[in-house]
Amino acid sequence: MPSIPCKQIGVLHTPFSKVDAMPIQPSGAVGVPGTLILDPIFQPGLKDLEGFSHIILIYIFHQAGPPEMTVIPFLDDSPHGIFATRAPKRPNPIGLSIVQLLSIEGNLLTLQNVDMLDGSPVLDIKPYVPAFDQPENVRTGWLSTRGHQVSRQRSDGRFKA
Repeated sequence: MPSIPCKQIGVLHTPFSKVDAMPIQPSGAVGVPGTLILDPIFQPGLKDLEGFSHIILIYIFHQAGPPEMTVIPFLDDSPHGIFATRAPKRPNPIGLSIVQLLSIEGNLLTLQNVDMLDGSPVLDIKPYVPAFDQPENVRTGWLSTRGHQVSRQRSDGRFKA
């Protein structure tokens, strides 16, 4: 397959220097502060972003180990295919989180509800728009009986390199 061009546009700074005990989703990181330092070359792309309360961050799980096609996720005791989970050991270790945007000063974004590892490379920023991002009639598969546990669940380090 041909290569896909991607470049890092910034880096996340969070309180989580180790995978162990960090939240596994933003809903488990309510109130956790963080910052995104955007490469200054991309600063013009922030124009009008301050009007959004939340943003979608696409980033790299930079300390995930090699990909595994079947994993036992944090919220279950049974193995599932990697594409039926949000586990980080993916063929392309790409993370996606919706976080609260508190402020923008130059190329520094101040965030809240961050669940990423400190130093995570950022690939893209998109505004969160409920009319676009909240589909109706959603099914949640095996998570339908486990989703309420997300806010209490923490990483146990099994997906690190």
